[in-house]
Amino acid sequence: MSRTGRRPGSPDTRAAIIEAARRAFATKGYQAATFRAIAEDAGVDPGLITHYFGTKDGLFAAALELPVRPSEVFAGLGTLTPPEAVQLLVGIYLSLLDDAETRNPLLGLIRSAVAQEDAARMVREFLTEEILAPIAATTDLPDAQLRASLVAAQLVGIAMVRYVVGVEALAAADTSELIPLVANVVEQYLIRPA
Repeated sequence: MSRTGRRPGSPDTRAAIIEAARRAFATKGYQAATFRAIAEDAGVDPGLITHYFGTKDGLFAAALELPVRPSEVFAGLGTLTPPEAVQLLVGIYLSLLDDAETRNPLLGLIRSAVAQEDAARMVREFLTEEILAPIAATTDLPDAQLRASLVAAQLVGIAMVRYVVGVEALAAADTSELIPLVANVVEQYLIRPA
């Protein structure tokens, strides 16, 4: 007699969920990929996805082998004053780029988005839902989404120029030197009206 019900959790179960999530995110995009469909593809109960990964951004981070969860990185930004939020945001981002373990997957994600339309769509949806919203919450200005998008463009641009293109002045700069300079620009986007 075959056993029915929830498949017991194991490393194989976790791996099956990640593989199913990769397929779902690649073919359907971030928004359309659902826990239910991913669980069905992996042959597991949807509750196991929550058990292993917590949230959709946690599953996305695991599927793309990102070493951080954006929801954890940006937790509490909206509770800080705008200048405090900017300093924290820039400091965390640049420190993630300083560490090869976090930098390499982030750069891989950026490179994929540049080279493939499906990857670009997936990254765009992920940025919009998981990263731009907490950044936009740091400003009271009416065009918060546009301003958050400009912040993201600034930060992604720094990663590209510093680590992919390798412009010497930026590549050689110490992070402690960069934080106030970058924070000043980000502050312009989030704090000062046009």
